[in-house]
Amino acid sequence: MIQTRNRKKQIRYGIALIIFITISILQAGDVKLAQTGFQFLSVGSDARGCALANAMTTREFGSGALQYNPAGMARMKQMLDLTISQNNWIDNIKYNGFSLAVSPSGGRYGVVGLSFMTVDYGEVQGTMVWGNDQGFIDTEMLHPGAFSGGLGYAKTLTDKFAVGGHVKVASQQLGNNLILTGEGGDSLKVKENVLVTTAYDFGTIYRTGFKSLAFGMSVNNFSREIKYEQENFELPLTFKIGLCFDLMDLMPGQGGSQDLLLSVDVLHPRDYPEQMNIGLEYRLKELLTVRCGYMVVSDEQNVSFGFGLQKYGLGIDYAYAPFGVFDNVQMFTLRFGL
Repeated sequence: MIQTRNRKKQIRYGIALIIFITISILQAGDVKLAQTGFQFLSVGSDARGCALANAMTTREFGSGALQYNPAGMARMKQMLDLTISQNNWIDNIKYNGFSLAVSPSGGRYGVVGLSFMTVDYGEVQGTMVWGNDQGFIDTEMLHPGAFSGGLGYAKTLTDKFAVGGHVKVASQQLGNNLILTGEGGDSLKVKENVLVTTAYDFGTIYRTGFKSLAFGMSVNNFSREIKYEQENFELPLTFKIGLCFDLMDLMPGQGGSQDLLLSVDVLHPRDYPEQMNIGLEYRLKELLTVRCGYMVVSDEQNVSFGFGLQKYGLGIDYAYAPFGVFDNVQMFTLRFGL
């Protein structure tokens, strides 16, 4: 009886805290424009996450959790989890992702994960200022790109509480440009536009004990200010809180072989208005999964869809997201677990 009262009290406190933080975030409606760089860190390459509108803060799965909330891999069931992803983003921008997580001794000493992501922005025609009628001349074709690689760790502190962290090195290469130098501007200098910095992600997930209800919190892309030439800028720091609940818990006798997971995230980005992401995932007998998502506040992307198939430790996920005036986005992820 005492344990039941304590559990209900913890749930009430947890819900009240989430509501308070959510209201505070949604009321902080500052106008935020062009305040961050390295925007590729805000775009995931995981097909499951894209199909669920990135409402993944409280989702517990393998190495893919490093993109959203590293605490999500703390309860990984397999000894090893591997994912390979491709994201065909807008304007022919391509993201390629790889993640690996290892859980030695059944997770007793935690879970260690690795993450890598590369970005290919395609070709861009370089130009430079010149004293002709056009005011510029063409230079070489540029091939800008970006990269991030990180090491993560997650662990369950109790049967309800899990924590995780992720340290990553991020780099962006925007090509070379020619600069006029000298007193009369009669000589040229080649400048390489390359930046490298370190960023940190960390988060928690709390299982309330009331059926499948769980709360989560994460902070992504915490770093120092950096600059290419003169103006300093920061990475796209984002605070997220979320909840997850299996709606089958409300339908006695309907669980077991199927799940209907609802997840809701509230985001407080540094460079974008506050938004809410909602994801719904139906899973049948650990074999077929159908997903959909919706972003409540977004300029171009709103709805998203996807599905997943898995058997014998192998899985494939697909996601599709209309993107307004841009090209539609498609993502593929291959998973392998032991």
